[in-house]
Amino acid sequence: MKKIGFIGIGVMGKSMARNLMKAGFEVTVYSRRKVTAEELLAEGAGWADTPAACTEGQDAVITIVGFPKDVDQVYFGENGILSAARPGQYLIDMTTTNPSQAVQIYEAAKEKGCFAIDAPVSGGDSGARNAKLTIMCGGDREAFEACRDIFLAMGPSLHYMGGAGCGQHTKACNQIALAGCLTSAAEAISYARRNGLDPQAMYNAISKGAAASWQLDNNGVKMIAENYDPGFFIKHYVKDLNIAIEQAEKAGLTLELAVRVRDMMAELAEEGLGEAGTQSIIKHYMK
Repeated sequence: MKKIGFIGIGVMGKSMARNLMKAGFEVTVYSRRKVTAEELLAEGAGWADTPAACTEGQDAVITIVGFPKDVDQVYFGENGILSAARPGQYLIDMTTTNPSQAVQIYEAAKEKGCFAIDAPVSGGDSGARNAKLTIMCGGDREAFEACRDIFLAMGPSLHYMGGAGCGQHTKACNQIALAGCLTSAAEAISYARRNGLDPQAMYNAISKGAAASWQLDNNGVKMIAENYDPGFFIKHYVKDLNIAIEQAEKAGLTLELAVRVRDMMAELAEEGLGEAGTQSIIKHYMK
């Protein structure tokens, strides 16, 4: 497979599409606003005016958009992917969305003779930029194996998790697990500042021991520098935690910590920080 349609040129999507091009794939892109794709077009990507046009003639189509409603629109809407999909194509949704939506796409794709994979990612903007993403996949194993080279162009850590929706369930686990790490980093830095410690010196002291974490090393460092630029939007993390909490409730499980972190993030989003980076959770402790 060499020809890929790529839909969603955001904070992560742009770097992911670029890495596919670097790996030798012929990439055609679609975004709601063409201006967001200008860099990629200058680097050799093709342009499509609709998701359907981005699907025609491709071996695989990758989507990474914002919210479940956006996934629904690009797959099932007028001029959507499924209106143009042809037998044998691979449809790969890398958005974090509902497992049930992944199953819906899988079943609709199967009716068209296509192969659908839900393949959400972890690693943020730096992982996307450096082709270091972790990719969690659900769908048919044969489809996963067929797309292995596509995935490897975006990240080395590939995981086949089971049938349709299992990639999304795994991503929910990821978002649940990082909630505590992210928030505890903010609490440690806030504690240091309130008690007269140099936050950087504190970080140097604890970051190589039992308190070490990816969140501390990446978002904690941004908190100390008061850098709130988005590697991952607060509004998208609220969405992700809502999905995880909803799925947990369906399974008879209450996620106390995830609910608390979701509420903190939602409050910051309501205050106008929805498009700030998730490290901005430290602002909760600055009030």
